[in-house]
Amino acid sequence: MRKLLLVPAMLLALTGVSQAQKSGTVDAKTLEEIRSSFKLDANTQAIQNAITNTESIRELSLNRSKIGNTDHYFKYRVDVKGITDQESSGRCWMFTSMNTIRPNAMKKFNLNAFDFSHNYNYFWDMFEKSNLFLENIIATADRDMDDREVVTYFKSPVGDGGVWNSFYNVAKKYGVVPAEVMPETKVSNKTREIGSLLNEKLRGEGYKLRMLAAEKASAKKLEAAKVEALKSIYRMLALGLGEPPVEFEWRFKDSKGNISESKTYTPLQFLEEVAPGYADIEMVMIMNDPTREYYKVYEIKNYRNVSEGVNWTYLNLPNEDIKKFALASIKNNEAMYASCDVGKQHNRKTGVMDVNTYDYASLLGVEFDMDKKARVLTRQSGSSHAMALVGVDVDANEKPVKWEFENSWGSGSGHNGYITFTDAWFDAYMFRVVINKKYLDDKAKKASESKPVQLPVWDYMF
Repeated sequence: MRKLLLVPAMLLALTGVSQAQKSGTVDAKTLEEIRSSFKLDANTQAIQNAITNTESIRELSLNRSKIGNTDHYFKYRVDVKGITDQESSGRCWMFTSMNTIRPNAMKKFNLNAFDFSHNYNYFWDMFEKSNLFLENIIATADRDMDDREVVTYFKSPVGDGGVWNSFYNVAKKYGVVPAEVMPETKVSNKTREIGSLLNEKLRGEGYKLRMLAAEKASAKKLEAAKVEALKSIYRMLALGLGEPPVEFEWRFKDSKGNISESKTYTPLQFLEEVAPGYADIEMVMIMNDPTREYYKVYEIKNYRNVSEGVNWTYLNLPNEDIKKFALASIKNNEAMYASCDVGKQHNRKTGVMDVNTYDYASLLGVEFDMDKKARVLTRQSGSSHAMALVGVDVDANEKPVKWEFENSWGSGSGHNGYITFTDAWFDAYMFRVVINKKYLDDKAKKASESKPVQLPVWDYMF
């Protein structure tokens, strides 16, 4: 029997490995070079012993020199009280938006405590997001299933996350109600399961709509099919969250113990009562996005919850401008919606965020040296949580040195429910603030009125 002699090129072809792939492999010589770079001396052995026997590398890297350096006192602070708790849900954007107008209600009715029903607005948020998803599926029904936009829609039909414009859209259309009018349920406090079921149902309905469109169904027939799908979504939400009121009666006990007369409201009337002209106030989202040109407006396509609502739109500004405007708002006793990369350098025990709170470089002996732009572009950093910006401390020259968030993780989190962060942390991990346009200077106001540059639905800032 003749032996088949395999030359290297033939062997590569049979195994499916190209010459280009072979040139990029870690060969024995390279591996030896890499292995020899790790020296298990006494210091390294001690570090290895510590790391392999801990449940938290993060705790081992806690920078002792940072402990106690930052207090929780602020020269300027918005008059806020009471801490909310979003429980196991991604509704921080909703809690934060409500927390910025909650003081209005407390002042209006002379209350020691008050909260809105997040469950009410969550119901309508998820319902409207479902409608928008189905509309997007109809609009893209002529594209292939692997079209990038279609993939984006089907990957996550709805979710409980959002940004300020999400609350603005749903509040403008459906209003708000007091917490006791539509209380939280186990489902609204822990949204993962209902979200998963809604997505399964929506993917199925979206697929049916694409099949109808492929059969050249009329626009009227597609709309009717969408409405039938929304009936199922409404039923699922009503079963898990309760049905939202069309109108309600409400009375309260004020801080002096006086009980008010009962009054009937619609949710839109109640919004107007506690936040007059809310839908007409000129608010603008200002954002520090170092990956794009400053003093330009950007809009992310279809990033909204209500079909007829406004998209996520932001004016991109340098951090120094954002700080100047935010300082003015806080001095005028106006809290702001803000969002950041809360997981970075956050000591949850002390409620402090500072750069190098956790010194991984010293512990591991490797450098972590990406700047903010690189972190954003590589998806290492991005806005992950919204909170109300309520306080700022300054030096003798009125230059900010630290800031304060009102969080929505309950009073047991951080410093009595609040988080203090240094000005350096602001530069590195703060992303956006929603502020009344009156606080902007002329240059920023003019830039805010420019035509937005539209970004795709899969943009990295999404």
